Amino acid sequence: MDPVRLTLDQLRELRDDIAPQAARRSRASVRRRVDRLRERVFFIAQCALAAGVSWALAHYVVGHPTPFFAPVAAMVALGFSFGQRLRRVAEVMVGVAVGVGVGDLFVRFFGTGVPQIIFVVALAMSVAVLLGAGTLMTTQAGVQAAIVTTLLPNPGAGFSRWLDAALGGVVALAAATIAPAAAIRRPRQQASDVLHELAAILVETADGLRTENADDVTDALRRARSSESMLDDLRSAASEGVAVVRLSPFRRRHRGRVQQIADLVVPLDRAIRNIRVLVRRCAVSVWRDERMPDEYPMLLERLADGTRLIAESLFEPAADVAAHRVLGELGRRTAKLPLPHGLSAVVVLGQIRSTVIDLLELTGTSYDEARKLVPLRLDGLDEK
Repeated sequence: MDPVRLTLDQLRELRDDIAPQAARRSRASVRRRVDRLRERVFFIAQCALAAGVSWALAHYVVGHPTPFFAPVAAMVALGFSFGQRLRRVAEVMVGVAVGVGVGDLFVRFFGTGVPQIIFVVALAMSVAVLLGAGTLMTTQAGVQAAIVTTLLPNPGAGFSRWLDAALGGVVALAAATIAPAAAIRRPRQQASDVLHELAAILVETADGLRTENADDVTDALRRARSSESMLDDLRSAASEGVAVVRLSPFRRRHRGRVQQIADLVVPLDRAIRNIRVLVRRCAVSVWRDERMPDEYPMLLERLADGTRLIAESLFEPAADVAAHRVLGELGRRTAKLPLPHGLSAVVVLGQIRSTVIDLLELTGTSYDEARKLVPLRLDGLDEK
């Protein structure tokens, strides 16, 4: 009986441990869903209003009794992103034209039925592909052909349906000129988050080197590898911000600042890659009990200081000067250090120098000027 009671006690303990964890995960999941909804409220309202306005215009102004394609085209053209909206409108209108034309032609001569649906959808999508259509236009052609053949078999109504789709596209473009300010603010905040995460990774790596703590450097390496997803979010946010300032006349005054943030993506990508190699080599040195020069943790901390100053400069431009000074001093200091013994130490020193150049570019310094601020070494260490 005792083993059974012990097993039951263990099960109760396991249940008591799992229940709070499950509750925390559930609450976190709900928060993420609510946050996602909050981020998309503007787009949902925009799509809903555009759908209603386009239907009303097609029905009351143009005089079409059931303008089904007008709200559909408006919603598809707007989508949930500001990027490529002009292309989406064009693809929707062409896709609808192809689908409706092919569908009407077959309904007129062959009626409706299973064979007709199969043939019409295949033909409409094939025609769209031959016209050089993308995925959206090809799908629209097939969908509209199927609708015309099944739900709305009304020969001769092809032009009115295409006109409804064009009207929906025009309404979508008009609605797209009203853009939220969040799409402009988000790239800057995302870039700041990436830079602060890189600074934290460098500090954690420095601590791990100083104390030779394998857990610290392992965690830093994990975070460095995960930083790529943050850069992807920045790239997406920057593209959307650029699309907003190009499309919306009410936001064009922000074009210069938004483009500056978008221009950070390439040098920031290089910095992330170099820091990832740097952290991996530091982790290897700790795992293998390789001795690093005592000065290296301090170099990583100064690199983190420069990274944080760049993040601050996104909101306070004067911080650029301080970041430039800190990184320049670090670059000159690395040129005076003796060539270390051991592969890991040599690699880390080289990656620090390369990362300094990447970060200097983020301050607005050109690549050639950044290289001059990291003087050439005389001991044969590879330069970037």
